[in-house]
Amino acid sequence: MGRAEERRARQRGGGRAAQGRRRSSDAANSTGGIRRFFTWRKILGTFLGLCLLGIGAFIVLYLAVDVPKGNLAAQRQSNIYKFGDGTMLARDGEVNREIVDLAKVPEPVQKTFVAAENKSFYHDSGIDLKGTARGLLNTVTGKGKQGGSTITQQYVKNYYLTQEQTVTRKFKELVISLKVDRQLTKDDILAGYINTSYYGRGAYGIQAAAQAYYRVDAEELSVAQGAYLAALLQAPSQYDWAVASDTSKRLVKNRWNYVLDNMVEEDWLDRSERAPMKFPVPKEPKGAPGMEGQKGYLVELANRQLEDRLMAEEGITRSEAAAQVDQQGWTITLNIDPKKQAALEKAVKAELLSELDPKERKVDADVQPGAVSVDPRTGKIVALYGGRDYFKHYLSNATRRDYQPASTFKPVILAAAFEEGAKTQDGDPITAKTLYDGDSRRPAEDDGREVGFAPPNEDDVDYGPISVQTAMNKSVNSVFAQMGVDVGMDTVMATARKLGMDTEGMQAVPAQTLGSMGASPLEMAGIYATLANHGKQVTPTIIKSAEKKGRTVEIPDPIGDQVISRSAADGVTSVLTGVVDDGTAQRSVRDNPLRDGQQVAGKTGTSDNNKSAWFTGFTPRLVTSVGLFGEDDKPPHKQIPMYEAGGEDRVNGGGFPARIWAAYTFGVMNKVTEFDLDTDQGAAVEPDWTPTTTPSSTPTESPSETPTTEAPTTKPPTTRPPTTEAPTEEPTTEPPTETPTETPTETPTVTPTEDIPEDPAEPGILDR
Repeated sequence: MGRAEERRARQRGGGRAAQGRRRSSDAANSTGGIRRFFTWRKILGTFLGLCLLGIGAFIVLYLAVDVPKGNLAAQRQSNIYKFGDGTMLARDGEVNREIVDLAKVPEPVQKTFVAAENKSFYHDSGIDLKGTARGLLNTVTGKGKQGGSTITQQYVKNYYLTQEQTVTRKFKELVISLKVDRQLTKDDILAGYINTSYYGRGAYGIQAAAQAYYRVDAEELSVAQGAYLAALLQAPSQYDWAVASDTSKRLVKNRWNYVLDNMVEEDWLDRSERAPMKFPVPKEPKGAPGMEGQKGYLVELANRQLEDRLMAEEGITRSEAAAQVDQQGWTITLNIDPKKQAALEKAVKAELLSELDPKERKVDADVQPGAVSVDPRTGKIVALYGGRDYFKHYLSNATRRDYQPASTFKPVILAAAFEEGAKTQDGDPITAKTLYDGDSRRPAEDDGREVGFAPPNEDDVDYGPISVQTAMNKSVNSVFAQMGVDVGMDTVMATARKLGMDTEGMQAVPAQTLGSMGASPLEMAGIYATLANHGKQVTPTIIKSAEKKGRTVEIPDPIGDQVISRSAADGVTSVLTGVVDDGTAQRSVRDNPLRDGQQVAGKTGTSDNNKSAWFTGFTPRLVTSVGLFGEDDKPPHKQIPMYEAGGEDRVNGGGFPARIWAAYTFGVMNKVTEFDLDTDQGAAVEPDWTPTTTPSSTPTESPSETPTTEAPTTKPPTTRPPTTEAPTEEPTTEPPTETPTETPTETPTVTPTEDIPEDPAEPGILDR
């Protein structure tokens, strides 16, 4: 290599080194720039600047916001309720509120409210910064109010502001609370709080609440009673003992104990006084003026559904929503059709109440009717029956969920089977013609293994091989227990949820095939309306519109998405027509002279020990669920059997409930209609068909159902092949006194009863 080439090479190498040094220098300068920009001094300065800015803004806000005049009285205005045609239904009465001096409230009772809501009340500055910050964050992010507030803040919200959930209102609440805490004594604030809070039952303030729940004046309240009223403020509608579910009763008892334990902790109550205290069960509620008859039940459901909408729109709690609804000047138009409402009331009176005589039979006073009627095409609740009188029975039988729906749940099992294309244990597709072993107490099996559930049929009737159609007509327990296992109970309960049942907390166990969960007529009407609407979900809605001072609440369309296929829904409807024409409802519905050829589908049911009886049925344009519930008319209103009520040995679903349904439905029909069904199976499209193997006994109505913990020693197959024609007539003799063990040469007759288990594990229970 020549000298010139060596020089050029050195120059090229030097250039690359210089370029490398420049890149390193640039990187160092860049890193140094970032470090110079994000120094700890600048970060700290920025943070302090923001803090000063926030403090300055708060000072300006504090100076700008004055404590307004109390507007509680102005907020209270009567709500107006109208029928669907615009005619007047009801109007709220005057506000039930009476201000009392704090001195008239026993000091230990005063302390119950502090122990429940704000133990630091006597020492704080009137605000909870941590809770308020959490509440502001939740409001900004759309999660609603989930943070805590002091007693002072709650008093300010009740008396000076509104229940709306906005950032502006929360800042005002914060500032006014600070000022109120400086201007008023703690006793003044506490007095204002307990005198303005809403306790449910239309009661504002502790005096009205003391009268509403215990029929005493505030000065006569015991510590235990005061602790309940203090606990009640967290959720008045949920914790009212008269209407609380078992879960809510447990929750309010827990909170009652929490209040008293806090009092002991704060040395406001001696432990020796606390120990013997028992929960003070409130008195029965009294209906508000103007809410007599069915009005109170209609208004109650309308208020509840409006609260649901406000909770969804604003992310607020139930108690806050109730405070926004109760006597707030709303004009609420209901979907209730006054003619259908009158017809439903007339049907209950004519077919049930006229047959009850409490003077002759004590049990007649314990029969509680409830019903809900829905247009499946629109989802509108067009009629509702909540009880004999809102003044006499505060709890609505139309919406209560503490009684079992019994065999009215069986169509849900069939819907799940059709929707999922389920197969029997033998691999046969489940259709209306599929044969099952209908023997009583036949253990349900899964892949050859017994699952520990073997429910008897009514009167232990052994049907032998029986079609799904006939099993639905006669409500054969053993068939649907096996079908539930075939489909999968998780799938069955998921289908129930899709159709509109609240399945929260329900176990997916075979005993649920007997309808052993709780459900309301409103809930069952929604499920059957979804079936009638060809599988498109129907959420029964009583509110047509709700307006207040220019504000209109958006009411969602009651008709939702397709939750099961049309073919599955129509297949179930087709099968249910057989229950009316050839099953447990034929006496009251099929042969009713008012029917005039109307096509009808439906299902009967009667729960364990005759504590409830149901008929839920529908035409193409109207779905109605009727339930009768045995409830002791004396507190604590336990569930009781209805044997001999109305002069009947047993109150069956095919009796009074089906008669009420038929009198109402056929009475309001404008014209005869037929189902438009997309199915090729079921009684509506082809005659019922049953194998001719003679069952050991054949009831004239649907058999009852009873789960049992004892399984038989033999294991018949889950399905059997057909043999000959089904019997054409049903026997009419008296039921056998003992369960037959072999197939007799002659077919005895039984008088069926309907029963399902109160507890799925309890043996000896029946249903149909």
